[in-house]
Amino acid sequence: MCYLLSWLDRTNLGNARVAGLQKDLKLTNHQYSICLTITFIPYILAELPSNLLLKIVGPNRLIPTLLTLWGIVTTLQGLVHNYAGLLACRFFLGLFEGGLIPGVVLYLSLFYPRERLQRRVSLVFASSSLAGAFSGLLAAGIVKLSGHGGKPGWAWIFFLEGLFTVLFGVLIFFIMPASPTDCRMLNEAEKNYVLQRLRDNGAIYEESDHKQSTSREVFKSCLSPHVIFASLGSLFQGIILYSLSYFAPSIIQGLGYSANSAQLMSVPPYAVAFFVTNLSSYLADRYHCRGGVIFFGGACCVTGFAMFLSSHASAVQYGSLFLTFAGTNAVSPAYTTWAANNSAPHVRRATSIALICMATNAGGILSTWLLGSLSAPPRYTTGTIVLLVSAACLSLSAAANVAYLWYQNRRKAEIRAVSQRTEESAGLGDRSAWFTYIL
Repeated sequence: MCYLLSWLDRTNLGNARVAGLQKDLKLTNHQYSICLTITFIPYILAELPSNLLLKIVGPNRLIPTLLTLWGIVTTLQGLVHNYAGLLACRFFLGLFEGGLIPGVVLYLSLFYPRERLQRRVSLVFASSSLAGAFSGLLAAGIVKLSGHGGKPGWAWIFFLEGLFTVLFGVLIFFIMPASPTDCRMLNEAEKNYVLQRLRDNGAIYEESDHKQSTSREVFKSCLSPHVIFASLGSLFQGIILYSLSYFAPSIIQGLGYSANSAQLMSVPPYAVAFFVTNLSSYLADRYHCRGGVIFFGGACCVTGFAMFLSSHASAVQYGSLFLTFAGTNAVSPAYTTWAANNSAPHVRRATSIALICMATNAGGILSTWLLGSLSAPPRYTTGTIVLLVSAACLSLSAAANVAYLWYQNRRKAEIRAVSQRTEESAGLGDRSAWFTYIL
């Protein structure tokens, strides 16, 4: 629910644009793109510090606080009457939302073994598909309030969606447990069982958490080849993900549909994406194939963008959105779970997850211009070519990462065959020969 509301509140600007925001505020396409871009700057900068603070502050305090604050900002967006006001709101929206998704992935990694994590992360990320579907339905209904209270329909989108976020943020202060040992639904035996499973699985590395400085662990994560490969892939995925999320109603409207029909027709591609994301994550957990899911998602996007480029039939172009939405949404949980699975101890894992999210959102910066100022509707030729190349690079980076991790696992197996664990230095974390990477 937290991520669904986050995605809804961050991307409903696209729905508000179709409902008349850009016209009412007299924004040029260039200014609209800047409003989208400004959100990403504090969003990216907040992700790593927030994730490092999560364990100190407690996820049960930090996450509800962030939710409540950005809900207030979303609500205030309905009161803006000029470009400067919208810019200010988008800046603070990014600042408060930035810590959520890396924090949620890190939070879930405290509860579940590595081979069971992606299907849980997938439920979180798939909520963005639901948010995309709901945003169209909600916007189509909410804009009918236009004129009530002297406010246009797009303002009511912000008022109602923002207010719900605030109320939910206050509610979960009283619901979220900080860790497995804080779960009121578990008895002591169950709590101990969960902790032991996490230790045996390599999901927690308590012994080394306090032996290395935070800065050193952050540095090690930044230099890990598997994190670098994953970050590059996430950059390409971010370009695709946000381009589609922010401009889906505009793309569909460019196919010849009315503004309200465009809101409603954005729902089916998101619904398919929700199903594909959860199915692919189940398979990734069952067969330990995170990289394979990412490669498949990139291939779906390549096919979809190629269809959009090569056809002039609106039905074919609309059909291509089902492939691109499903492909890019399936990739999101795979990348963050991959980073969580293959990074230890806690600080290194927190850093790796944050780096993946930062790379994704860095790609989002380019996306705000790609289909806005740099590509002319309705064909969006330049932007679609860039998205096609990004999808190909996404698949290639995943293949390279699988090859690297496979090589490292083979090298570690050779070390284990000729030595004992007691001979190994302490504090190696994921670089230990007894830590097997998940492919």
